[in-house]
Amino acid sequence: MSETRPKVLVGMSGGVDSSVAAALLLDQGYEVIGAFMKNWTETKCDGENRECGWREERRDAMRVAAKLGIPFVTFDFEKEYRDKVVDNLFQEYASGRTPNPDVLCNKYVKFDLFVKEADKLGCAFVATGHYARIEDGRLLAGSDPNKDQTYFLWAIPRDVLPRVLFPVGGMQKPVVRDMARTFGLPTADKKDSTGICFVGEVDIRAFLKERIPEDPGDIVTITGEIVGTHEGVAFYTIGQRHGLNVGGGMPYYVVDKKPETKQLIVSSNFHPQLFGKSVRAFQANWFCQPKVGDKIFARVRYRQPLQACVIVAIERENVEVAFDESVRAVTPGQSIVFYDGEEMLGGAIIR
Repeated sequence: MSETRPKVLVGMSGGVDSSVAAALLLDQGYEVIGAFMKNWTETKCDGENRECGWREERRDAMRVAAKLGIPFVTFDFEKEYRDKVVDNLFQEYASGRTPNPDVLCNKYVKFDLFVKEADKLGCAFVATGHYARIEDGRLLAGSDPNKDQTYFLWAIPRDVLPRVLFPVGGMQKPVVRDMARTFGLPTADKKDSTGICFVGEVDIRAFLKERIPEDPGDIVTITGEIVGTHEGVAFYTIGQRHGLNVGGGMPYYVVDKKPETKQLIVSSNFHPQLFGKSVRAFQANWFCQPKVGDKIFARVRYRQPLQACVIVAIERENVEVAFDESVRAVTPGQSIVFYDGEEMLGGAIIR
């Protein structure tokens, strides 16, 4: 009697990475079910409603599933996505912080709602096209340093990890594309998606203005000189240069936001206030929790080189670290993610 093949539900976005992930798992002997998550149906672009590209993305995912000869299902998570991810995005920006919607998308949608659907289908595993690796229960950086996505995975439930597969995590992106061509997948040469998770490429300021009213105020230098006006502190983030509309002279960068006085504080790119060594964060989620005094590494934004730091304090879901060298533009609402070598230990939201 032949052994039952392990069943896996693969999140297929219509892109090349998840397409290859499905093909690899099928090749490895899994019983594969392809699934598309419909989370966002429309957005506004230049004042006009336009249908989001989800239909085209699902069509591409369906074509791959047909090529592979696997079942294909669609899940509608739009209400939950709006409640958990999009509403949070607007709330955070309105409060003067800069959130990371991709982190919440992974936490609440891809590795929560999706896993529950996998349970209903009797799937032992879920898989995605993320560039990350899991070895011996540890979550490791993807082998392609230009594509590593562990920064966005720190908040996923720890108890889900044993059921997660990342088939392309140990591969370089060019190899993934070559493999897609070898498998004859219709997404082999498709351009990578960018922008907000499931929303795609949008003008973030125009997107925010759909629900956050303009609230103009002064752009003020560190020394108190008024150098311009802004549309509302909610539309700017720490370290930002573009979009300030301050004419002539030295380029200015946002170093602080003061919602109570409607002031946007700016300085040169080298002013000490734009840099800091100490970071406090909350809502920590650990896969492997360090101890006070441990010397590890962290990054405060995607693609930032890892920075050496030491754990100063850690209590429940709060953590404080001190970096060896000053770090530029530490931004409240963004994620700080911790590493020990290639292993991603966990992360938290910067206060």
